[in-house]
Amino acid sequence: MGRKPRRWRCAWYSRLDAVVLVQKVSKLYPLYRRPSDRILEQLPLVGRRRHADFWALRDVSFSVERGETLGIVGPNGSGKSTLLQIVCGILEPTRGRVLAEGRIAALLELGAGFNPEFTGRENVFLNSEILGLSRKEIEKAFSRIAAFADIGEFIDRPVKEYSSGMYVRLAFSTAIHVDPDILIVDEALAVGDAIFANRCVQKFEELKQRKVTVLFVSHDLGLVKRLSDRAILMLGGRVECEGAPKDVVNRYIGLVHEWQKTPVSPRPGAGGPEGSFRHGDGASRIVSAELLDPDQRPAASVETGGAVTARVRARFEADVERPIVGMLIRNRLGVDVFGTNTRIEGQDLGSFRRGETIEVDFHFECRLTRQEYTLTVATQHSDGSSQDWLDDVLQFTVVDAQDIAGLTNLKARVAWRKL
Repeated sequence: MGRKPRRWRCAWYSRLDAVVLVQKVSKLYPLYRRPSDRILEQLPLVGRRRHADFWALRDVSFSVERGETLGIVGPNGSGKSTLLQIVCGILEPTRGRVLAEGRIAALLELGAGFNPEFTGRENVFLNSEILGLSRKEIEKAFSRIAAFADIGEFIDRPVKEYSSGMYVRLAFSTAIHVDPDILIVDEALAVGDAIFANRCVQKFEELKQRKVTVLFVSHDLGLVKRLSDRAILMLGGRVECEGAPKDVVNRYIGLVHEWQKTPVSPRPGAGGPEGSFRHGDGASRIVSAELLDPDQRPAASVETGGAVTARVRARFEADVERPIVGMLIRNRLGVDVFGTNTRIEGQDLGSFRRGETIEVDFHFECRLTRQEYTLTVATQHSDGSSQDWLDDVLQFTVVDAQDIAGLTNLKARVAWRKL
C-alpha cells in the first residue's frame, strides 16, 4: 500500500512549498531475448552486450505542492505507473532523485498490498501498521474504513474471495483513512460501480480541503479535468506537456486523433477560427463557428430554456465521402456536458469535392444551469478520424433566475398534497 519516507527539511524546498519533487528521473530496463543471455553477459570471456536498453522514463521532472492534486495521463506504456512506483519508493530510479515529505498512502495495481489469505479486517490493520499508525489509531479509524468500503460481512472473509470491485473498495478506503500527507492512486477508480465512484470523487474533494497532496493516473479524462489542479501528459517516458487539466487533456485527445490519420495538406492561406487546441488531417477546414439566439444573431449569453443554434461552416480541401460534423459543450472545468454529430442525428451528408463548403446547424433547447461553457466543433471522416477539430472555439454564459444545482435544469414540476 505504501511507505513512510524519511522526513527531511531544506531551505530551498520549504520555499517551494512542495511535498513531492521529481528531479530528472530516468528508469532503464535491460531487455534480454532469452534468460540465458543474462548469465552469458556476466561471463568475462564472452565480452559482448546481449541486451537492449529500454528507457521506461527519461529525464522526468516536476514538483507537487502541498494540497495540490496532480493528474497524470498518457497512453499505455508511456511510463505513468513506473513513475508512481518510483515516487512511492517501490522502484529505484536509474538516474535522478525523488524527494517526498510525509506519509505516503498508495493504491497502485489491483492485488498489491493485501495478503489474499488474510481477512479484510486483518489486511486493514496490517497495512495501516505498515504506514505507521498505532493499534489504537487503527481501531479508532476502522469503523470509518469499513463504512466507506461498504462490503458488509465480507470484511471478515479472506480477500481472495473478494470481487475486484470489493477489493478496490477496501484498499481505497484504507488508503484515504490513514491520514496520509500524500495519496497516490493508479487507475483504482476504474473498478467499481457508479455509487462508489461518486463517493470517491467526494472524498477527493474532502482530501483537497484537508491539504492532502494527490497524484493519480487515470484514463478517465473527464475525471482528470474535474479533480486535478494541474495535469501532466506523458509520452514515451517523457513529459510531453504540463499545465491546466483541460489544456493537457485536449492536447492528449488531439494527439490520439493525429496518430489515427493520414496527413492531407490544407490549401495555403486557409484561415478560420482558432481554439485552445486544433488538430486534424486537413481534408476539410472549419472556417466559422457561431452560437446563435432564436433571432439567428450571435449570442454570448443564453437563457436556460431558450432556443439555441450552433452553426458550423467548413470548406473541403480534398474530395470527401460522407463526412461528419459535430459539436461538443463543456463546462468551465472542461467536463463534457453534451455532444452530438450529424451521424448520431441520422444525417448522411453525401459527397463533397475540394473547394466546396458545408454549413450545418444544430438546433437545441438550452437546459444548462447558469455558469460559463465552451463550444468545441469538429469535422470528421466516416470512420471517426479527425479532419479539423477545434477545442473550446468559443465561450458562452448561461443565465438563469433559479439557483439550480448541477449542470442541467430539467424544469421540474412540483405537485404536493397534505395527507
